Amino acid sequence: MNPPAHRAGRSVAKYFTHFNMNNPIKVFLVDDHPLVRKGVSVCLARHKDMKIVGETGDAREVLSLARELQPDVVLMDIGMPFMSGTEVTALLRCELPHIRVLILSIHETPEVIQEAMQSGARGYILKGIPCADLICAVETVYRGELCFKSEMMQSVRELSLREVKVDDAPRLTERERDVLIQVAEGCSNKEIAVKLGIAVRTVETHRGNLMQKLKIHSAAGLARFAVARQLVPAQPDDATAVLV
Repeated sequence: MNPPAHRAGRSVAKYFTHFNMNNPIKVFLVDDHPLVRKGVSVCLARHKDMKIVGETGDAREVLSLARELQPDVVLMDIGMPFMSGTEVTALLRCELPHIRVLILSIHETPEVIQEAMQSGARGYILKGIPCADLICAVETVYRGELCFKSEMMQSVRELSLREVKVDDAPRLTERERDVLIQVAEGCSNKEIAVKLGIAVRTVETHRGNLMQKLKIHSAAGLARFAVARQLVPAQPDDATAVLV
């Protein structure tokens, strides 16, 4: 009997039920290239303690499928139609924070890595790495640790210092600082309003003032400023490992 599948447009989310293991790591593959999904599937299938619970090439259906499948780890591409991998990761972080996202990408620029970190990704690896390294990365984020190569972390730190002149920055009010921290942690305006006990419109006003004061015009830029000022760490506080 064929395994059930969910269809959305031309994409297919496939379910695999031929594994018979005790509490394997449940992995959900998200990539708009079928050949990439196939290659990753073949790689992970070699590991007896991993189970591929589904896959999709449509970023728009990730959230609903993740609610249904309840994977432990989502292997996420960055560049996809309709929504980027970092946008989807931010949604998962808000809606299903127990699910860990591991980015699998061809991009290795510090700007992209920084954006992935701020969206809530637990790790970032490059396509084309050996199968053994991919399996190690999945295990690492599943344990609740971070998986970023040390040179990636260094490039992000250098980017923050290069793009933001902290000493020359204008003084922020206490409320602006609070909003900045929440923006850097990937929260939406609505979430910030709830956390700080203020109106959404007030959050929007503070956010606009921050961008005007700091001459920064994106959430990623505000996040880099916050990292450079050491208002937030360059990675989540509970990180305990960096892949080197």
